[in-house]
Amino acid sequence: MTQKTTHPSLWRRVQRQWKTNPLFSTALVLVLMIILQTLALGFSFDSFGAWFSQWSRNWINILRNNATVGIVALGMCFVIISGGIDLAVGSTLVAVGATLMFFINGYPNGILTAAGITGVPAFVIGILACMLMGCALGGVSGFLIARQKLPAFIATLGMMKICRSVTQQVMQTASVKVPTQFLAIANTKIGGQVVLPIVYWLVIAVILHIISRKTTFGRQVYAIGSNERTARLSGINVERVKAMVYVLSGLLVSISAIIQVARIGSMDYANAGSGYEMDAIAAVVVGGTSMSGGRGSVIGTVLGMLIIAVMNNLLNLMGVPPFLREAFKGFIVIVAVLLQKKESNS
Repeated sequence: MTQKTTHPSLWRRVQRQWKTNPLFSTALVLVLMIILQTLALGFSFDSFGAWFSQWSRNWINILRNNATVGIVALGMCFVIISGGIDLAVGSTLVAVGATLMFFINGYPNGILTAAGITGVPAFVIGILACMLMGCALGGVSGFLIARQKLPAFIATLGMMKICRSVTQQVMQTASVKVPTQFLAIANTKIGGQVVLPIVYWLVIAVILHIISRKTTFGRQVYAIGSNERTARLSGINVERVKAMVYVLSGLLVSISAIIQVARIGSMDYANAGSGYEMDAIAAVVVGGTSMSGGRGSVIGTVLGMLIIAVMNNLLNLMGVPPFLREAFKGFIVIVAVLLQKKESNS
């Protein structure tokens, strides 16, 4: 007599995936958020085409408005996987954005304009200077953490204060103008929509996913986050890798600054990038990356950023006051960390 093979129920399989696969749980939450957002958007339209047009425009706005902080979150993902934290990303964005605007300043007294360099050559020089500045500031944080053994929280907190205050002091009397041609970097329309910031975000995410999964550097970042002592004993240059993680974070912040300056045509030195560090950390944690390091993914970070973005949009559609939206964001982060703690104890 043959025994019947019992297969686990769909609900049990979903439960198992929820507990063991962070990407699955993050994607499931995102699907739920999208459904709620669609319901909040409503269906009172003359036709399906009109509804879909409004729905797609809403999504493009969500993605475009969160592309810059999404890029910053990708760098934060590597930092947290390595066991660190970077509180300086928002202030670094302001500093490198100011550097970019100094170089591409369209006024006659601009650095390059005064030397007769304008147009594309000036833009290339400005972008390269901006990216080098981002890498340098990230490198300083990395040096303090990896070589001087400062706690990441203290080193990046200090850099956060230094970068923003020095930038505000330098720029308070500066007069800069972003050339109109530079705005094409972020505002060129494709299919009638401004989607270039979204394209940049997704392309960078794909590249970093490959780096994290297919390269020696990516594997070393995970190894250091999992167990720094074991990684050192296995021959990994821990100090170098940790420093490079912060350089990478600075580079991604500089790319975000370039996109933001090109999109808006200016930069508010007092408020630009404010809260980016918290939004980036929230996206990384909600995406399943462990705050203790050694576990996480770029894909999870993208999904986590989408959850935060859709939640903000949903609360806006529901008429929730702006200040309370931050409370919802904080609640989601706490729940995400509690779920990670529960999984690690099980």
